[in-house]
Amino acid sequence: MERLSVGPFSTRRLHPSKDALPFVVDNTAVEEITGQSLEQLHASGRLFFADHSYQAKYTLQPGRFAAACSAYFYIDPRSGDFLPLAIRTNVGNDLIYTPLDTKDDWLLAKMMFNNNDYFFGQIFHLANSHAVAEIVYLSALRTLSTRHPVRAFLDRVMYQAFAIRPVGSQILFNPGGYFDQGSAVDHNAVLSFVGHFYPSLAGLFQQNYFSTSLKTRGLVDCPYGPPLKHFAFAEDAGPIVASIRKFVTTYVSSYYPALSLLTGDEEVQAWIKEANTAAQVLDFPSAPLDHTSTLIDILTQVAYLTGVNHHVLNSNAPSELSGTLPFHPSAFYQPIPTAKGVENLVSFLPDLNQSMKQVTLTLRFNRPTLPEEHGELVDMFSASSFLAGQPQGVQQAKDVFRAEMEALGAKVESKGFDERGLSQGMPFVWKVLDPRRIPFFLCV
Repeated sequence: MERLSVGPFSTRRLHPSKDALPFVVDNTAVEEITGQSLEQLHASGRLFFADHSYQAKYTLQPGRFAAACSAYFYIDPRSGDFLPLAIRTNVGNDLIYTPLDTKDDWLLAKMMFNNNDYFFGQIFHLANSHAVAEIVYLSALRTLSTRHPVRAFLDRVMYQAFAIRPVGSQILFNPGGYFDQGSAVDHNAVLSFVGHFYPSLAGLFQQNYFSTSLKTRGLVDCPYGPPLKHFAFAEDAGPIVASIRKFVTTYVSSYYPALSLLTGDEEVQAWIKEANTAAQVLDFPSAPLDHTSTLIDILTQVAYLTGVNHHVLNSNAPSELSGTLPFHPSAFYQPIPTAKGVENLVSFLPDLNQSMKQVTLTLRFNRPTLPEEHGELVDMFSASSFLAGQPQGVQQAKDVFRAEMEALGAKVESKGFDERGLSQGMPFVWKVLDPRRIPFFLCV
């Protein structure tokens, strides 16, 4: 269920006719686990796939090891639960694990997948939230005056936007930096990942709209398979995005009550042209901008990237779940098995010194002083410097947004286990997206 909460960007539903089965699993095992064959699960739209096989090409650091896992997940035909079905290592003897393996073998397989997915999530967030929001904002800095309302909006949500650049180059992804100290692969893998995923997936502006991404990957409103019974990311992030969009709609309507005001705004039109030409923002709405709804989409997406998308993968998330030990190691310290029958999982895990390096790094992304800074998502539109001179409708929309974020935060805080020992269908309580605890900006 981490694929539907803290790591929701690596998994997609396989289309029954457009997608071939990525790998074969013994159907005797599949039928014992699910009650159906792999082909039946595929044909009924119940089969999901996450692929990290590309990580096999990355160079491992001395004394550290990692697989390059691909995994099947499925919606159980009997219970409707979303469950793991099989994990393929894609290295060594290319073993395929299932829940029918020994407890230790299956646990190691899940840990190997978690290791690959943790790398994916942390570097995907750089290419998907930081890099995309930054280039859109830089286009605005080059074309919009400081008094322009769109510039004011972007200045607010892009607070500290470029802080990751010096931090990343000097202490995080530099040779021997924090990343190299704990990861199975070194900083060169980061460059390789971004070079591949930015142009093909992470950098696509419109394709990564919240609802568009989920629908494209068959995770919501899927016409060729049953719905997910629970989807924590969509359940928690969806209302936040809706509230952001509501505020943005009021904001845009306040300054552009007539379409002619938008089409005649030379600065905004220059911004859209800059983004599509010199900045080369991928999949950005084309120039000229001739619909206020398109401007609402753009500003909503930037605010989503800074205030929601980023914090699902980074900020508090690694230290609360996605990077926690022992189940999410950033490296293994024994070679990936070439045969099943592992008896000592501890030998694969980091020792105390390496564990402390991983824990320390995840904690560096936390922002414990946010309440003192008024930098939480609930305060995204509350700064006096942003509100000064704004129309009355914007002032009121700020109050509505803040009240909605407070209510959502209270709802997240009240989460607990049900009578089955589950929360949102998961065996853990996921509280990462509390708007009162996460920043509204690209936190570093």
